[in-house]
Amino acid sequence: MKFLKLGILLAIIAVAISACSSDNDGPAETNDNFDRGAMLANWADNIIIPAYTSFNSKVAEMEAATAAFNAAPTVENLQSLRAAWKDAYVSFQHVSMFEIGKAEDIRFRNRLNVYPTKVAQIEDFIASGTYDFNLPSTIDKQGFPALDYMLNGLAENDAEIVTFYTTNSNAEGYKNYLSTLSQTIKSLSSEVLASWTGGYRDTFVTNTSSSASGAVDKLTNDYIFYFEKALRAGKVGIPAGIFSNGTLPQNVEAFYKKDISKELLLEAIDASVNFFNGKSFNGATPGQSFKTYLDYLNTIKNGENLSALINNQFTVAKNKANELNANFVQQIETDNSKMLETYDELQRLVVLLKVDMIQALDVNIDYVDADGD
Repeated sequence: MKFLKLGILLAIIAVAISACSSDNDGPAETNDNFDRGAMLANWADNIIIPAYTSFNSKVAEMEAATAAFNAAPTVENLQSLRAAWKDAYVSFQHVSMFEIGKAEDIRFRNRLNVYPTKVAQIEDFIASGTYDFNLPSTIDKQGFPALDYMLNGLAENDAEIVTFYTTNSNAEGYKNYLSTLSQTIKSLSSEVLASWTGGYRDTFVTNTSSSASGAVDKLTNDYIFYFEKALRAGKVGIPAGIFSNGTLPQNVEAFYKKDISKELLLEAIDASVNFFNGKSFNGATPGQSFKTYLDYLNTIKNGENLSALINNQFTVAKNKANELNANFVQQIETDNSKMLETYDELQRLVVLLKVDMIQALDVNIDYVDADGD
């Protein structure tokens, strides 16, 4: 009898341990019947590939404008190139979150948009004529921020900027660097798009596993990481001084252009909310998405529909961002409280996405959070 009781006790303990382990580790597969394949197809066919196609087109226009400027460095051609750069930069906000597949392999977002750019090292590269943008050490000397410096930061006015490409003793060095910057962005963009339209689209859509290696889990992590780190922290929190002992206005996006930081932020918020709702890049009827997945699961928080709470908070955050000065440097220096308020509203979205949505979808965060959020 003692052995029988001992056996029963051990069995109970074993079941308890197994249950605890399961709770901590999470199941390898969830068994809801939501059509993940349809969501992945909507993401790939109606959002990601069209966004990359549009971005690739904008970058091609920027590269052509770069060549035209280098052939004839005039104020008019500088202004045309600057407009093409801005259009491509705005378009980039719609692809920056998709750091998966080839984009992850080539460090796409970092190579195109690490800021602040390192001006002293850029000038050293131009002087020496020797640089390799494939090296990780050069990510803050290339991409859109480096072009920002080359097109807007060399001097106080357009006529003086043009002299760097005409009468400067190393005018050819400045032209070569400008051309290499533009060509590199075009090459990287083409490489990512070619991967999606080649075989990666099918690989992505058929990877419907709900495990950590599944496409849904991976892109969910990429989306939240982008929103938390690149959008919330990079565009607002870091320059506003959230993570430092003081404000860092020199760390705003598009620092040298100065009057488009707000536009880039608003575009990034739009891209994020559209993706959450599965809205087609070209404006067609929304398809399967995070929203429809949460609704399928009937996810409720504090008596309210979670997808509605998230969409409402997107609206609140965007409205707060709309109150900002177009020039974030001026905003930080004159009334940083509005930047801090915008950060707070974006942070509320991070909680809804990273805690509530993640739990509902049974996805585990796969990146390390080091900023105390």
